[in-house]
Amino acid sequence: MSSWKKATKANQKTHRERHQPEVRNHLGLLEKKKDYIARARAFQEKRATIKLLRKRALNKNPDEFHFHMINSKMVNGVHRERDKEDQHTPEQIKLMETQDLKYVAYKRNIEAKKINKLQSQLHMIDAANKTPNQHTFFVYDDAKVKNFDLAEKLDTHPALLSRRTNRPMLSAIKNMKLPDLDDKTITKLEQKKHMAYKELEKRIDRERELTVVQQKLEVRRTLKDKKVRKPKLVKPGSKTAAPIYKWKFERKR
Repeated sequence: MSSWKKATKANQKTHRERHQPEVRNHLGLLEKKKDYIARARAFQEKRATIKLLRKRALNKNPDEFHFHMINSKMVNGVHRERDKEDQHTPEQIKLMETQDLKYVAYKRNIEAKKINKLQSQLHMIDAANKTPNQHTFFVYDDAKVKNFDLAEKLDTHPALLSRRTNRPMLSAIKNMKLPDLDDKTITKLEQKKHMAYKELEKRIDRERELTVVQQKLEVRRTLKDKKVRKPKLVKPGSKTAAPIYKWKFERKR
């Protein structure tokens, strides 16, 4: 019997609610069951909230004290915090902002010195080998063109032809005293060089960020000067640049 009930339910036609008849379009959309459920739940939540607030108001102790009672006031029926007295004078605020600007400039100067030191050690030699370039050799004999040997022309080893820098000649290689380097030592040296380049990249990004912060602080401090007329905003600030203002020219007496 239960299987018969399941079969009959499966073959039943899906019930669909009708739309608003054309003669009643002026009354708006016809409310469906899902709309009624949402409206009913919202009404029940509001009624429960009002009931809870009424209960709290009846059970409230008239002698109860909160600091918010004296730290706020009603303005047009809305609670607003009372204005607190400034803890710092304008001179003190200006001094603190100046100290912040000096600190940012100090950190930026440190990063710039470290960047110069790393650049003097690394020399960016690897970038030169990746730069496209053409080197033309002029040969006036057809036989020499066919038998042209680039390694012999440059007087270097064929394995060093891909280098643009640090390409020693064969005569210099014979007189060199090279240390015995195994694969492990070479890998360690390459890893050390890679880490140095990564550190240089991070320090350049940090120095750029500090430069933007310093420029924004300088612009903010200049805008607070009441003796100077209000400038015109030329370009708003962004994450990578400070805002650009244009001041009206004033002749100094």
